[in-house]
Amino acid sequence: MAPVEQDALALQEQLFHARVRECIICALLFASLYILCHFIITHFKKHTDFVAGRAAPPWDCFCSIWSRGRFGSRQKMMLQAALHPSALCLCSSPSAAHDDEDAAVNRIALGLCTFTLAVALGAVLLLPFSIISNEVLLSFPQNYYIQWLNGSLIHGLWNLIFLFSNLSLVFLMPFAYFFTESEGFAGSKKGIMARVYETSVVLLLLTLLVLGMVWVASAIVSNNAASRQSLYDLWEYYLPYLYSCISLFGVLLLLLFTPFGLSTMFTVTGKLLVKPRLLEDLDEQLSCTRLEEAAVSRRIADKASCWLHLSVEPLREQFFTIRSKRRKLELRHRASAWQRNLGYPLAMLGLLALTGISLLIVCFHVLELLLDDAAMPRGIQDASLGQVSFSFFGSFGAALQVILIFYLMVSSVVGFYSSPLFTQLLPERQDTPLTKIIGNCVSLLVLSSALPVFSRTLGITRFDLLGDFGRFNWLGNFYIIFLYNMGFAVLTTLCLVKRVSWAVQAELIRAFGLHKLPLPVTRSRALGKPS
Repeated sequence: MAPVEQDALALQEQLFHARVRECIICALLFASLYILCHFIITHFKKHTDFVAGRAAPPWDCFCSIWSRGRFGSRQKMMLQAALHPSALCLCSSPSAAHDDEDAAVNRIALGLCTFTLAVALGAVLLLPFSIISNEVLLSFPQNYYIQWLNGSLIHGLWNLIFLFSNLSLVFLMPFAYFFTESEGFAGSKKGIMARVYETSVVLLLLTLLVLGMVWVASAIVSNNAASRQSLYDLWEYYLPYLYSCISLFGVLLLLLFTPFGLSTMFTVTGKLLVKPRLLEDLDEQLSCTRLEEAAVSRRIADKASCWLHLSVEPLREQFFTIRSKRRKLELRHRASAWQRNLGYPLAMLGLLALTGISLLIVCFHVLELLLDDAAMPRGIQDASLGQVSFSFFGSFGAALQVILIFYLMVSSVVGFYSSPLFTQLLPERQDTPLTKIIGNCVSLLVLSSALPVFSRTLGITRFDLLGDFGRFNWLGNFYIIFLYNMGFAVLTTLCLVKRVSWAVQAELIRAFGLHKLPLPVTRSRALGKPS
């Protein structure tokens, strides 16, 4: 074999091994995310008992005991003679088959939800993983053990996240919802396949409706023959355009919920941590709460022992409220001085610093947009990692960018679940139905898939968008990007000033005990009229 052919064969082997290595790494990463998301969903999923809603017939109990072998042969013959012959086949009754069918449908839908949540978590980790990989390659350029961390792998991860996001939003999540709500066509044989057929037909009709709406919107926006001709290309134009609209919707949601979440983070942190004692006697409050709890408990016991049927439900609610207050006071009383006087102020200062740094970066990016066209977000097709740092401050700046990206994502999720429109969507531990899980997965996927575009648009990072994430048409519009940055800065400032000023006022009133003072009641209030 000639040397040229040997070199070509060696190059092909290297490319093959690199491709196999990338596939293995992507599979391991996604498998880890899938397992983690499975534990998260099972933590919130409601345990469904399909037979709990109705009284099970006694024949089912007999059949289950029969199958477990708890009867002898003589007892089985007596039981068989006593039961009606038609009752012996109730173990395979239609109700049991229907319950098994519902359980199988739930398992399939939960698998699709777990896949979607894993894709959402991968979209959140996409930009931080890329930034960290670039800094690692800059720090160790010749290290043999990190040669697998290259631009091809990062570019492949971006493409996979984009593909799976499209697949989950357009097909998997609608299929999961319609699959759980389907019962099969009227007159058809019941079973899993009947539900699959009905779901497929409904999903096909919905897909045609959405594609038709996108076609009409595209034809109205760009009314020319070339654009209308390009609409016939489903893969190259339809899906990227549809996902561009979804991404724009997600970015607008982040614009609304992130400033609200940044201000709400102070309240949430205050509820999770133990606040310092400022001019308050915690021992006195705890003793008063215990006495009040004991008094309400005695009143409940007296009413329960009375022969009259008196309602004790208001007293029970009052008792539970006092007990919850007592437990919170005991938690604060048991907290150490370091945790009480150092943890809460440091957490508040950290939140304030991260929020202030985010605002400063956005304001600086607004000035860059006015002076330099290179500050506009753009997409690249080749990830040149390990050549230059994406921060002016090197590794420290890259680490700060990663922290800010995670902080903005957490703030957007907090703002999303704290908004009045989506408060009911908040999952509860072991008590979240399947439809609510599907809604949460869709919402989190929309927010997380827009996070890379959101971070690059605000200038939080200078890492350019890879793959199809940078093909959105609205990213090249200067007015949209400029107004978006200005809107984020203004909304964040207003939310912070409003929330922080109210929080400081409430803490000062509580610290000085002014909340215990009786409020003056005017004559108009006493008469029930607004003052």
